[in-house]
Amino acid sequence: MTSSHTPTLPLHRERLLQERAQLLQRIAEQRGGLVSRADMAAEHDVRSFDDRAQAISERNDEFAMNEHETAELGDIEAALARMDGGTYGQCTDCGMTIAPARLNAYPTAKRCIDCQTVAEQRR
Repeated sequence: MTSSHTPTLPLHRERLLQERAQLLQRIAEQRGGLVSRADMAAEHDVRSFDDRAQAISERNDEFAMNEHETAELGDIEAALARMDGGTYGQCTDCGMTIAPARLNAYPTAKRCIDCQTVAEQRR
C-alpha cells in the first residue's frame, strides 16, 4: 500500500466497520430475531395465498436477499483482512495501487478499475 492511502485508511476502516454493523443489524431484523431465514421461507409454504406465484416470488426474493447480504458481508470482511495484512488499496490481480477515488466510492474494492473491467467481461 502506498503512503498516499495511509491518511484515509482509518476512515475506510471506520466506514467498513459501520457498514458491517448496519448489515448485521439489518440481517437480524429481517430474520425477526430468533426466526431463521429458513423458517421465514417455510412460512410462505403454510400461509394461504390467493396466488401461489406470489408466495414463490416472495420466497425467492428472500433467498436472493440473503445471498446478496452474505456476499456483501464477505466483501467487507475481506477488505478488513487486507487492511490488517497491509495490502488494502492494492489490486489483488495486478498489484497496482487502486485509485483513492475508487476506494472512497467503493471501500471494499479489491481490484483497480482496469482489472475489474476485465473480470466483469469474463463473466
